[in-house]
Formats: sequence, C-alpha cells, structure tokens
Amino acid sequence: MKLCTVLPSAALDLSLILKVASLAMDSLCRGVFAGNSHELSIRSCFPSLFQAEQSHRSVILGLLLGAGQKPQPDSALIRQARAERWSQWSLRGGLEMLPQAFESHLTSSGVHVLRDQPVYGLSLQAEGHWKVCLGDSSLEADHVISAIPASELSKLLPADAAPLAHVLSTITAVSVAVVNLQYQGANLPVQGFGHLVPSSEDPVVLGIVYDSVAFPEQDGSSPGLRVTVMMGGSWLHTLEASGCALSQELFLQQAQEAVATQLGLKEQPSHCLVHLHKNCIPQYTLGHWQKMESAMQFLAAQRLPLTLAGASYDGVAVNDCIESGRQAAVRILGTERNS
Repeated sequence: MKLCTVLPSAALDLSLILKVASLAMDSLCRGVFAGNSHELSIRSCFPSLFQAEQSHRSVILGLLLGAGQKPQPDSALIRQARAERWSQWSLRGGLEMLPQAFESHLTSSGVHVLRDQPVYGLSLQAEGHWKVCLGDSSLEADHVISAIPASELSKLLPADAAPLAHVLSTITAVSVAVVNLQYQGANLPVQGFGHLVPSSEDPVVLGIVYDSVAFPEQDGSSPGLRVTVMMGGSWLHTLEASGCALSQELFLQQAQEAVATQLGLKEQPSHCLVHLHKNCIPQYTLGHWQKMESAMQFLAAQRLPLTLAGASYDGVAVNDCIESGRQAAVRILGTERNS
C-alpha cells in the first residue's frame, strides 16, 4: 500500500478550493431551485455538470469539450438567439403575455379553454379513456397531459395507479417570497443581471435581480431603478421557527434591509409589490432520477394515456417548462415541427 503525504500548503489549497466550490454550488442551488445544496441531486438539477464530470472526471474540462450537451431543437427564433448570444429574454408586457398568446391562438382555432375549473379526480374508464371530474360536471379525454405539480397530481390519480401516485407524492416543493422594489433617482453600485447570496451570509435572502439593468425597456413611463428580492425557499421554515408570521410587512422589511446592506439603497422605495408563492419550485432531491425512471416505467407498463410535463420533472426554469411541453406534444403526436 502506498502512502500519500499532503503538504500543509497543498492542504490549504485544497481547503480553499473546496470552500469556493461549496459557496458556488450553494449559491447556484439557491438561485435556481431556492434549495439546499446538501439535499439536491446535481445529476437531476444540473445534468450538464454531472455528465461533464462523468465523461472527463472534471466539470470544467468536460464543459469545455462539450460533454453533457443534448441535441437542441431548431427554429428561426433559436437561431436568432444563438447568433445574438442571448443570455436572458423577456416580453414587453411581462411573461404573462406568453400564456395569453397561447390562449388567444387556441381559442381562435376552436379550442375550448376551461378557466377556474379545479380537477377533483381522474378515473380510467373501461374503454381506455379518462373521466376528468370537475366537481358538478365531468369530461372525457383520450389522453391527459398533466403540467400541475407532481404532488397535486398524486392526489387525483385512481387507486389502480397507487404506485405512480406514491412516487409523485415524494416530489416536494418550496415556497418563495418575491419582493419588487422601485426607487426614484437611485443608482446601483454595480452592473449586471443580479447577485446570489450564499446561505452562510444570509439564509433567508436567496438573491437580488437588477431588473432595470437586465430589462430597462420595462421601467415604464416613470423610469426608476427596479430590483427584485427573492427570499425563503428551503430556509422559509427558519422564519416560521422564530415565531414570525409570514406577512407582507415582514417580507418587505427583510427585502429593504437586504438592498440597504448589500446594495446601499437606504431610501424608501417609491413602489413595492410583495408576493408569497407557495410550493412554487419543485425540489429534485437525491434519487430524483430514479423516481422519474420508476414513473416512466409504470406509465409504459400500464399503457396509461397520461403524459407528465412541467416543472416537477426535468427542469424548473421557464425554458425547461416550454421544452417539456414541446416534448409532450411530440410524444403524443409522433411528429416534430422545426418552427
């Protein structure tokens, strides 16, 4: 057996590398998933990093050599984004324009969209189609695409799908408080998209987005400095444990303290919006990929006319959810359009 001696300077360098890596992954997991890096699965949360390390035993080397990159769909918009090197995107009227445009297109094509219609249960009929219970009424469907949270879908499935329901019920989510602040006549000390906050620095504040820098076109008719403070996630329970009521006043106070400390914005904001989004970001904890394999195997074995889509499975970002919906349509239709 060969012995390896680690010199003090080498040990110090290794300790520094591990600390930097820990801070980077901690911040990244908080910024994307509002989650705890010690609980999340890198394989499921950041598959390109996992594949890069598996292929070349080095994340950096693997990424440089292109490991872990999936074949990308093609369209005129995607080609434009690549050519212009988009790092982020939005819409002039906000992202709500996207589902609004979908609804307008679908209704103009004769599709009936049901609003404010909670689903109370799904039952599979002898003919092989679904009966969707809507309370006082129901409808029949040849196939169901579910984009609701996995844990909510688990409550709707029939007893015959109990194994699938159990798997889906274990995919949990965390809540995030989002505070939008606007300041008149203020300036940021730095420029960029925003910054993330390691849990060791401030466990409650996840990060701050510099909205006016990223999308100045959305500043409105009365321009001002806009920032968004994100709080909570896996650490929201620390506020509850301290006996604090999760009120809008509390979140606003925490957000103002954060921008004052981290960005020097000590004046009162001219406008503010506070929202608590409950159970909004699914958590891909250790073993998530095995849960997905189990769910897919059950659907295939039982030949259930059910397709899983949305943030609970293969990515929580807006782009991930759009791609999830596209893939769901492709699987059902058996064809793919490059447009």
